[in-house]
Amino acid sequence: MNARFDMFGNEIATRFTKRFVSAGQVIDQSPLSKVTRELVSLRASQINGCGFCTDMHTKDAAAEGVAAVRLHLVAAWREATVFSEAERAALALTEEGTRLADAHHGVSDETWAQVREHYDDDQIAALICLLALINAANRLNVIVRTPAGSYEPGMFAAAAG
Repeated sequence: MNARFDMFGNEIATRFTKRFVSAGQVIDQSPLSKVTRELVSLRASQINGCGFCTDMHTKDAAAEGVAAVRLHLVAAWREATVFSEAERAALALTEEGTRLADAHHGVSDETWAQVREHYDDDQIAALICLLALINAANRLNVIVRTPAGSYEPGMFAAAAG
C-alpha cells in the first residue's frame, strides 16, 4: 500500500510540513507530560480513523514506558481503571474537542471544569494546541492515505531538527 500523495515530494507540502513540525515542537517543550500528549494524540487518532497516527502514537507511548494495558484501553477509557483523573479529563477534552460535528455544543462546561482542576494555564494551552495539531495531522494522513505499521519511534527526529 502506498500513500496517494508524497507530502515530502512536493515543495509546498514540504514547506508546510516543516512548519507543522515546528508547531509541534512548541507543544513538546511545554509542561504537559509526554505521556498525556501521547494518550491524547492516540485517542484523537482513533476517533479520526488515522491508522498512521494511531500506529505512531501507540509506539511512541510504549517507548515512553506506557503499559500495554493502558494503550489497549485508551479507546474505552471511560470504563477503564488505569487512567488518572487528570488523564481522564484530558481524554474527555480530546473526545469533545475532536468530535465537534457530533457534539454541537463543543466542549462541555463539565469537561472544561475537570481540565481546569488538573492542569495549569500552560498545560491547558498545550492541550488545546495539541488537539488542533493532532486533528490536522489526522486529516492530512487520512486524505493522502498514509499507510500504517512501519513507524519506528524517533524516525522523524532528524526532520524535526
